[in-house]
Amino acid sequence: MKEKLKIGIIGLGPVGQILSVYFKEAGCEVAITDLNREKLNLIRSNGIELTGVLEKKTYFKYVYSSLSEMLEHDFDLLVSSVKAYHVDSILAQIEGKIKPDCYLLCAQNGIGIKKKYFSHFAESQIFRMVVNFAGTLQAPNVTGVSFFNPPNYVGSAIDMNEEIAVEIADTLTGVGLTTLKTDSFGIVDRVWEKTIQNAALSPLCAISKLTMKEAMDNPDTLEIVEQIIYEAVEVANAEKVKLPENFVVLCMRYLRNAGNHFPSLAVDLMNNSETEINYMNGKIVEFGRKHYIRTPLNLAFTNLVIAIGHKNGVVTNGKPK
Repeated sequence: MKEKLKIGIIGLGPVGQILSVYFKEAGCEVAITDLNREKLNLIRSNGIELTGVLEKKTYFKYVYSSLSEMLEHDFDLLVSSVKAYHVDSILAQIEGKIKPDCYLLCAQNGIGIKKKYFSHFAESQIFRMVVNFAGTLQAPNVTGVSFFNPPNYVGSAIDMNEEIAVEIADTLTGVGLTTLKTDSFGIVDRVWEKTIQNAALSPLCAISKLTMKEAMDNPDTLEIVEQIIYEAVEVANAEKVKLPENFVVLCMRYLRNAGNHFPSLAVDLMNNSETEINYMNGKIVEFGRKHYIRTPLNLAFTNLVIAIGHKNGVVTNGKPK
């Protein structure tokens, strides 16, 4: 019988909690860590609970109070499920502290994330995952899962060690979290697809304080959402990204099923926390400029989110120049 993966998961927001529960259910040895001590203490005593469209509760043996402590564990796969703006800090902490045959799975939102990993680790170690589920923390150790629109996607960054991508996909699919293995080009396409979906609603909800459902039910904001998507699609086409046929229609249909809650970027802005805007709309602006494509709505929302953050005392790095 094939030995199950030994997995370390860094960051226990909704994505990290969901992946932790499913990898553990699949029989993997799972170690977890997060910066939030209250969260870790609750997980030690009460486990992680998923509610909503995915209902599960799981307890964990290996719960570490710090990343440095967790890295003393022996892993086959490290999963980074922190926000995009925390990636640099995480990579600095794990560089030189993992085995050459330990692989890294990036589970962040946004475009351009894998380049951060390439600057610290061998490209053959890097895998990217696009998740098509979402949730919100109802308590530090409880994630309310609002939707799961299968499949998720996983792929090697440079089409090496593809058997690892197959194993990750099969492991999650085997316990009901349907995940498909794709190649390095396919994963880039799926990253752009997911980023455009996020960029279409996240900053609008953050600034308007409308939930995703409210924004999609309002004809005035609906028109803005559609125009943001059209801008992003023009940029994606210039980048030779292969989006599905009739992507704008499919994207609008997908977003019409969005839940009556705020996306994570909106929650971050409302909580005076840093946001991932520069890896979403900001990247669309950046690549638009590369191809001399105007993206006025994406630019406006990027700069407005950053400006509100600055007013609230939040420093946002990497603003498009």
